[in-house]
Amino acid sequence: MFMEVKKIIRLFSRYFKLNLASQMEYRTSFFVQIFGMVINNATFIFFWHLAFDATGTYIAGYTFKDVMFIWAVTSSAFGLAQILFNNVHRISQLIITGELDTYLLQPVPVLPNILGARTQVSAWGDMLYGIVLLSIVWGFSWNVWLIFALSIILGGLLFTAINVITHTLTFYLGNASMITSTVFEFMITFSIYPEGIFQGFVRLLIFSILPAAFITHIPLRLVGNFNVSTFAIWIGFTIVFLAIACIFFNRGLKKYESGNLIITRL
Repeated sequence: MFMEVKKIIRLFSRYFKLNLASQMEYRTSFFVQIFGMVINNATFIFFWHLAFDATGTYIAGYTFKDVMFIWAVTSSAFGLAQILFNNVHRISQLIITGELDTYLLQPVPVLPNILGARTQVSAWGDMLYGIVLLSIVWGFSWNVWLIFALSIILGGLLFTAINVITHTLTFYLGNASMITSTVFEFMITFSIYPEGIFQGFVRLLIFSILPAAFITHIPLRLVGNFNVSTFAIWIGFTIVFLAIACIFFNRGLKKYESGNLIITRL
């Protein structure tokens, strides 16, 4: 088991280096995209500031600092997921076109091999934006940054896991790209608005099958009042959700019918 994990980590490390090197061949474009994404995200700070000026200190129980925290976590977690696992968005296409054959023939685990094969340049801007935003609004309290760092990692994994699960539906239902896009948009929306806005069935969703609460709202609770039980639930839920994504994908893979394509990956 340990050797398998070590092999996967080495695979992601090599993909990261190769993807970064390929993007750095066009450095001007690389930095322009990053800067553009930072500016695009920064506009939302202005709108939230206006909202709090108009309504008062709290919106659905969250202060301006609280909202900036969940925005910072969402942005950086999303950025990390797109930097490391951007190819997750092509899973449905790979299944439908038969390009999945290429990954099946390689002597590494299929799902990690798929996930790490591509990166997204602008995602560096998303990740940087979250880090800068937190430093400006929250300062440099060590406990906040520890929770934030862990939130980025776990949040990025949860964003990726939900994409894996929804794309895996393609094995069973045909092209699930539309379902995936819709679910992912819901995940983003539920992550960047105060928890108190969501009630009833929607609240149940964000604490279960659309785990936005575990990306931003649970970490914010831990920043305000650290609790060992809440922390353990946060970690445990993430591990279970990742396991479900892997199991669901591997079972769906058994339904895959080869496209009999000969494709060279460069």
